[in-house]
Amino acid sequence: MIRRKQNRQGDGVPESDEELLAKANSEAIDAYLDASWLEKGLSDNSLQSYRRDLRQFALWLQGQGYHLLQLERLELLSYLNWRVTQRLKPASTSRMLSCLRGFYRYYLREAVISVDPTLDIESPKRGRRLPKTMTEAEVEALLEAPNTNDPLDFRDRTMLEMLYAAGLRVTELISLQLGQINPRQGIIRVVGKGDKERLVPLGDEAARWLRDYVQHVRPLLIGHSQNEVLFPSKRGTQMTRQTFWYRIKRHGLAAGLTHLPSPHVLRHAFATHLLNHGADLRVVQLLLGHSDLSTTQIYTHVAQHRLQSLHREHHPRG
Repeated sequence: MIRRKQNRQGDGVPESDEELLAKANSEAIDAYLDASWLEKGLSDNSLQSYRRDLRQFALWLQGQGYHLLQLERLELLSYLNWRVTQRLKPASTSRMLSCLRGFYRYYLREAVISVDPTLDIESPKRGRRLPKTMTEAEVEALLEAPNTNDPLDFRDRTMLEMLYAAGLRVTELISLQLGQINPRQGIIRVVGKGDKERLVPLGDEAARWLRDYVQHVRPLLIGHSQNEVLFPSKRGTQMTRQTFWYRIKRHGLAAGLTHLPSPHVLRHAFATHLLNHGADLRVVQLLLGHSDLSTTQIYTHVAQHRLQSLHREHHPRG
């Protein structure tokens, strides 16, 4: 979808999506995302994902001579067929179609279009993929990996303890402010997707690490800054998700783990290990901040898979 234009010297340089996208399409996308932000309180990451999907679709439509708000069902089916020919994953196409449904329902409600082209179009079937997780021994090895004599590593150890103890999303973790924690009671107030708040207990071990970090280590990292972020970077500002991803991979290597974990894998481990030890599914749902119980139910399959593995390994007729 990248065309080329001539610069002043006559060299071919690629045009960006921004330059290729028709003004009408760009304005339609911006208006929808602004409305979605106001109505649903979507996070920046969700908005960026929606924008990316809508721009990709709009560019494909322009190549066929159509615009977003002049679309018929047949063109949408052609696009879905094109994605199949490109061997794009069903999960990706399903997410894209969900985004388009929201887009066209909005403009149908606003009376800009008279027919929703996504109506009666089914999402592609996809197999149920179990989330990656870690054994309790692997989690323990990862937690022990940071050199806690180093302030940055002490910060990392505390962050890992909190990820595993509270099942936080990485964005929730790095955006925590001092006012959201109660180290004495071992409770944190988490702001999740859609700005929904939940109170999450930490447990004694994570609460102890958090108290020691706030009292003795964070002042070294924050310096004279007035920043309220709980886990600052070495520059005293809020850490990026990419930076923490790099740090956790580094500690995974030091721990000798075969599969290097991501922050989200620790969230999966949190849920799976709770269920393995008898926690109620609805309690896990509340702790994870899932709005729908069906989202949490995937972890029952992970726990069941673990039980089956243990049975095969240890039962004399397994």
